[in-house]
Amino acid sequence: MSQAASVIDELEHVLAAGSSDRRTEILRRVTDLYLGNAAGFNDEQVDLFDDVLAHLIKQVEITTLAELGAKLAPIDNAPHGIIRSLAHHDEIEVAGPVLARSPQLTDGDLVEIAGSKSQGHLGAITERTRLAAAVTDILIQRGDTGVVRKLSQNQGATFSDGGYVRLVERAETDEHLAENLGVRFDMPAQLMQDLILKATETVRARLLSAVSPDRQAVIQNILSSVSDKVLRKAAAPRNFSRAVALIDKMQSAGQLNEAAITEFAETGRYEELIAGLARVCAAPVELIERLMQNMRYDGILVACKAAELRWPTFNAILKARFAPYDLPVTDLTQARTDFLKLSVPTARRMLRF
Repeated sequence: MSQAASVIDELEHVLAAGSSDRRTEILRRVTDLYLGNAAGFNDEQVDLFDDVLAHLIKQVEITTLAELGAKLAPIDNAPHGIIRSLAHHDEIEVAGPVLARSPQLTDGDLVEIAGSKSQGHLGAITERTRLAAAVTDILIQRGDTGVVRKLSQNQGATFSDGGYVRLVERAETDEHLAENLGVRFDMPAQLMQDLILKATETVRARLLSAVSPDRQAVIQNILSSVSDKVLRKAAAPRNFSRAVALIDKMQSAGQLNEAAITEFAETGRYEELIAGLARVCAAPVELIERLMQNMRYDGILVACKAAELRWPTFNAILKARFAPYDLPVTDLTQARTDFLKLSVPTARRMLRF
């Protein structure tokens, strides 16, 4: 008979006629014995305690389990089986301390728990000193506002590119999250630009007052770059007479088609792009120019759809359009969804209106 089985048999005899208080007393004594000598135990001894503790916790109160979790959570070589059992417990007062602190939990354990347990469990996981991207991905996917805000403040958390994209998307409607992301040094440059450009004036002011001087310079450079683009483009004179004459000639020769529009967009021939797009959707050049200059893509989307252009062409136009700044990465997916959803008849009615 193994040592663990022998000890458990003895416990069975002691506990058979005992009360829950007796079981709790023994659990505490065994736990204290382990904590007092944990550093000197080998793997076999740790496994023995794992088996004994697993047997003892079967019929104890929630408060006792919570006490056990709080004691074992910071121990480097705490029994892995009992730690996993406590971490999976439905009561957050039991699972919370272990989820937040125990080094015995693997990334796989955390992903499994984050994928199925409550927001309280997810919130406890966000408190860990280190979080892998695989874990933060599921926390962002399932976490509510409170969880995601706490996660964004954890400087020991690592995020995947996709995770950061989703955080920036959520930050568009959450000023607190936007502020938390703005002070992170691991934010990808393009996503930081998207975040700053979409932030409200209040959030920008708070960021500038909260971050270090070098970080302030980064934010100011982004804002200045956008302002410079606006001023240069607003002041640039545009003469469409030659472009209109070319488009008339192409139309007469049957050469004004979607391929020509795409080529104008991809080669940066702005005047020809405006004039050609105006002709294929039967709208004034001045209207198409205003739609292209608008920061929002909604209007030019309607014009392109009314002309029955396809998504690749519209995508090329988005990249070439005369806007204050390039379309943020986080908007591309939404632009494609909006474009595919809008019908040609509806777009034509909207354009006429």
